[in-house]
Amino acid sequence: MVDQSVGPVSGRLSSQPVWLRWLCLVVGSFLLAMALEWLHLPAALLLGPMAIAVILAVTGGGVGTPRWGFVIAQGVVGLMISTSLPPTIFGEIAEQWPIFVAGVLSTAIAAAALGWLMARAQIFPGTTAIWGSSPGAASVMTLMSESYGGDMRLVAFMQYIRVVCCALVATVVARVMGVTPADAALEIVWFPDVSWPAVLATAAIAAGVSLLGAKLRIPGGPMLLPLAVGMVLNLSGLMPIVLPPWLLAISYAVIGWGIGMRFTPDVIAHAASTFPRVLMSVLSLIAICGVFAMVLVAVTGMDPLSAYLATSPGGADSVAIIAASTKVDVPFVMTMQIARFLFVVITGPATARLLSRAAR
Repeated sequence: MVDQSVGPVSGRLSSQPVWLRWLCLVVGSFLLAMALEWLHLPAALLLGPMAIAVILAVTGGGVGTPRWGFVIAQGVVGLMISTSLPPTIFGEIAEQWPIFVAGVLSTAIAAAALGWLMARAQIFPGTTAIWGSSPGAASVMTLMSESYGGDMRLVAFMQYIRVVCCALVATVVARVMGVTPADAALEIVWFPDVSWPAVLATAAIAAGVSLLGAKLRIPGGPMLLPLAVGMVLNLSGLMPIVLPPWLLAISYAVIGWGIGMRFTPDVIAHAASTFPRVLMSVLSLIAICGVFAMVLVAVTGMDPLSAYLATSPGGADSVAIIAASTKVDVPFVMTMQIARFLFVVITGPATARLLSRAAR
């Protein structure tokens, strides 16, 4: 595959040597990501590099990042998400299917309705508002949106505002209930002892399957095809998927750079002008999901924090970080989140097309 630039290279800083701009990008991304990680912000390893890339792009210091790297990084993230599927997920869903159906549909319908209202008000073009409101994993919704007519930059803007808001609200809720996730967070071991053959095999699958998905022009294929293959490998036990933290960090950074380098001053200005309405939409969705959590507590007797995290629209990836460091029913929370994620991935394209037409 031929390298293709996914970001503009223009402006005042474009006269600086490419190596210097790359150095600013890498060092700045590392420092900001570590600062956000220290603050225990979910998706810090993606948000930090994306923010630095946006700053460089809009000030003319953008660099051309290779398209194949962006594709392979999506494959790594697809495999990562597949590993979060507990082997008992389908059995647990079958055993408590009314609860899972109600939980998944309630959040998905509420998010779709808010997305439709934003599309109807012409706040964002095309299917962007629908994808930006979709309550799946933020990185997946952002990457899939490009294949279905959405503006990836604005979708990322909406998705990560929601991630940050949901993380802050979840932290407040946890502390009100006497739990402090930040104090209980597990320290990341960046270079653990691993089986290098397993790491190399995992990386080869991520690269090969993601590039195949891109070559076949499957919408969202670079991430969804590795996700499907990873689910088969994970649930069947055919092969261990080994993704050390440093490999995930590099992949998140590459995706952040690929998204961030697409921003322009016009996009930033439009995003800033819509911020109050996006924030109101996000807070409305969080409040609606909070009501669903109260209903779940009343019906099942579950502890409130588990119910809140299970229905939280923050996305499976960020909720997993919070749930792992708090005293909640982690299997139930993650099964609900993953079930909703799979539902949104499967129905998202059709929902976006249908609602965007209805809004027009």
